[in-house]
Amino acid sequence: MPTQPEPATAPPVAAPPAGDDFVAQLGTVAHDRRDPDQWWALYTDRSLPLDPQVKAALVLDARSFSRRVLLPLLRPFARAFLIIVGLFRTLVPRGLTSSALLHRLIYVGLRTFVSPQANFLILRHFHLGSNVIGFLAANSGTGVPTLPLRPLAPADVKDHLFLQHDLNLYNFVISLNAALAAQDRSLTPPARIDFDAIDDAPIAFPRFPRGPFNFLDSISAIELYTPLYHLLLGQRDFARANQSLQLDETVGIYAAQILGDTTHLALINNRHPWVPLSSLRAGFRLVLHGLGTEMLHAVLVQHKRAATSGARPGQAGFGLQSLWRGGGGA
Repeated sequence: MPTQPEPATAPPVAAPPAGDDFVAQLGTVAHDRRDPDQWWALYTDRSLPLDPQVKAALVLDARSFSRRVLLPLLRPFARAFLIIVGLFRTLVPRGLTSSALLHRLIYVGLRTFVSPQANFLILRHFHLGSNVIGFLAANSGTGVPTLPLRPLAPADVKDHLFLQHDLNLYNFVISLNAALAAQDRSLTPPARIDFDAIDDAPIAFPRFPRGPFNFLDSISAIELYTPLYHLLLGQRDFARANQSLQLDETVGIYAAQILGDTTHLALINNRHPWVPLSSLRAGFRLVLHGLGTEMLHAVLVQHKRAATSGARPGQAGFGLQSLWRGGGGA
């Protein structure tokens, strides 16, 4: 006997944001036990404390025509172009580069071709990355300065945003470890963990462009953007950006040393920066980098809330285990 679809259920959400409301745009999906929707299953899953707006944007991104139909067609051409650019950059490693032109093209792409949910996910990443680095710096006891990046609209990328993002990460790692070496010590949990840099309030994004051509999903946009990055920034800049994705492991270890909790390291997929991976999969790994940053930030938000409520690091289950026991959710 065919089973009837069950009433749709969705996780509880906070008040809608001032800009795009992706939760409302996603709506609900009836649960058909004979044909369950895989993306709705991930959206309703609460094993990870991702923000509901982020999960809704990820689902809309994954279900889009661009992701389902265009990406399989675009990806081979984008990677072939990346190989050609790589050969060119072997012969001309630093000539004919222009960060200003690259970021101008990215701005035009975000404004004209990229979907609202993809714009949201891409620009949000810079805020979360700045929060995480700010958290590490504040709890390192070194006084290492940081340079937060907080774009709110596609036009903000024109100020060399993507390049500065990579430079910030490497400069932080070098400065932090130089300061720790001068003090002859390693990162350890401070007497009181400072969570001020971890902001769980909604980012005040305006509504993103919704023109007739704003349909590209985040992965398609990144696959197209990757060879342009290599072409217009040169060999060293691209190699540095490619390898920076594997610093997810390094940043995760820093957070673990401060928190005294290693459970979040299970969420890291980009690993082993000492063994750089091929740039051909840089687009895919960049998406994993964005997801990994979302997860690390979400875990830090949970630690912040636990600390505010009086929980102590070192209690049984503090960290991911406590999230599972508590039912998860953002």
